[in-house]
Amino acid sequence: MENITIYKADTRGKADHGWLNSHHTFSFASYQNYQRMHFGVLRVVNDDIVAPDMGFGEHPHQDMEIISIPLQGSLAHKDTMGNVTEIKAGDIQVMSAGTGIQHSEFNPSKDQDVHFLQIWIFPDTLHVQPRYDQITLDKDNRQNKWDTIISPASVGKGIYIHQNAWFSLADLEKGKTLSYDLNDPNNGIFLMVLSGSLNIQDLQLDNRDAVGITNEKHIELTATQDCEILLMEIPMELPAYLGQ
Repeated sequence: MENITIYKADTRGKADHGWLNSHHTFSFASYQNYQRMHFGVLRVVNDDIVAPDMGFGEHPHQDMEIISIPLQGSLAHKDTMGNVTEIKAGDIQVMSAGTGIQHSEFNPSKDQDVHFLQIWIFPDTLHVQPRYDQITLDKDNRQNKWDTIISPASVGKGIYIHQNAWFSLADLEKGKTLSYDLNDPNNGIFLMVLSGSLNIQDLQLDNRDAVGITNEKHIELTATQDCEILLMEIPMELPAYLGQ
């Protein structure tokens, strides 16, 4: 179907640096794929595993909304805004890079990998004041239902970002069905299976498979195994400052 783009897990870009094993849904670093530059304002979805006692040294970002979702282990975070903290599985972290920040991410464990999703979103406004936020999520809030973890500032659900976007998580039991209605009819949906498998729009998605859906205000999905799901509702039109 023309309004559906499938991103199978085994078609992602791969990078193995020894200390870092990463899978890239979209073109990133040494993985150059001009057919997969972005999905709407969603620019990066990196599935990263960092070895014990290793990490990303201090590096800069500007004019990007950066979301980190640890799936296993924890990350020690430090940035030029003065934040020194740790995010662990069950937390979510958001940084608005805005006018410019530098930060580092480090696996403090001596014997356990840290596994996390790194997601970048083009903001709706350039040069905002840099900001940092993180919260601990309650798994009970997403048992067979959607838990909104990110929303626009005006909505006030979860953490806000500078974009007309909603992120939701769900833990769905095998055989259960879940529907989703767009908050903004002009948005699209990017859905990733974090574990397990499901059927959506007559498509079977398995662990780490993803799908992008446009021009649909309502979707339904059914778990074919117990599954964890991340859904991002995002604008499909790129911001005017990108010249698109």
